[in-house]
Amino acid sequence: MPKITRPLRSVLYIPGSKPRALDKARTLACDAIIFDLEDAVTPEEKVSARETLAAALAEGGYGARYKVIRINGLDTEWGADDARAAAKMDADAILLPKVGNPSDLDALAALVGDTPLWAMMETPMAMLNAGAIGAHPQLEAMVMGTNDLNKDLQTRTRADRLPLMTGLGLCVLAAKAHQIAIIDGVYNAFKDDDGLKVESDQGRDMGFDGKTLIHPAQLDVANAAFSPSQEEADLARRQIAAFEETEASGQGVAVVDGRIVENLHVATARETLAKLKAIQALQQE
Repeated sequence: MPKITRPLRSVLYIPGSKPRALDKARTLACDAIIFDLEDAVTPEEKVSARETLAAALAEGGYGARYKVIRINGLDTEWGADDARAAAKMDADAILLPKVGNPSDLDALAALVGDTPLWAMMETPMAMLNAGAIGAHPQLEAMVMGTNDLNKDLQTRTRADRLPLMTGLGLCVLAAKAHQIAIIDGVYNAFKDDDGLKVESDQGRDMGFDGKTLIHPAQLDVANAAFSPSQEEADLARRQIAAFEETEASGQGVAVVDGRIVENLHVATARETLAKLKAIQALQQE
């Protein structure tokens, strides 16, 4: 059973230091919010951002959106205090940047108790240790940090993300093996809907649960890409009906659109419909 069963199609970064952005996030159609105390906050605002974010979360109003706080690294002067402060805030999980091995998560857990943890997967070491990181008992999600990974790998940026495929694939495998969520990296050109759609579709095809986003304008594309389409939902219903009918009659094998339908196809069909139902429930809240 996955540790997170709710949709995480769109995971939007929001600066923890900006009251207007924190307020606007209450109205946005994202499945989850990463309240950022790291990259989106200047060094001068690091300490005050904790208080700003704590006040916003205490005020509430974020509805069913999953609330995650990204702290600064524990190797920085702000990380440990961020962690202790975040553990007291009204959030669902704490996201640690630059996770390289399970001991990094152990160090965070020692500061935040049994709070669920998320891990930024953004270094070559993280890619090599993805399986061990994914096995950490408090970890419930991995988040790809593709910009930092590109930098460390010294790659050229390509639309097909070929240089990142090994790392992306290792993290997807680790997440699926340990039944945790896996969220794809950001798409930097926030006005390029076509490019975002291509990358989101690629991530969905690879098995990612959703995509991290840097701008509200990207929400519709990500939500659509990681939602079952009408065609997928229709096929799922027909597969289930055909399989159940054949099973009840005790004759032959189920066939839909010229393809045999087996138990594994029915399991996938039921997961598709369950996800669609969960998305519809979120939209009503």
